[in-house]
Amino acid sequence: MNTYRFAMVLALAAAFFMVWMALGVGILGDPGDLADLMYVGVIAVGLIGALVARFRATGMTRALLAAALAQIIVALVVLVTGLQEGPSAGTMLILHAVFVGLFLGSSRLFRKAAGERRE
Repeated sequence: MNTYRFAMVLALAAAFFMVWMALGVGILGDPGDLADLMYVGVIAVGLIGALVARFRATGMTRALLAAALAQIIVALVVLVTGLQEGPSAGTMLILHAVFVGLFLGSSRLFRKAAGERRE
């Protein structure tokens, strides 16, 4: 059960920091920039997946994988269209890679929690 809790804390922390950066600080430009709403969409993908999975570990694994995939798509859109105003492309890649890693790490922990529950 501790693995499930850690996975949940990791996912919620990643979501919190992403929303804070997107809406409060502005990842792509000034705070409140409409392009930053793509990041809220990543959180929506994860939340909808979690609701569909009813927060069960196996389903949460898939929900966090979907959030990581959505984050990768946002990264590609940002880099291909050049939406970022301040940070360089390299900085944006690192930032997106961190969030993808957090979502994938949480997904992996949920997978481990699902296996622990079966035993």
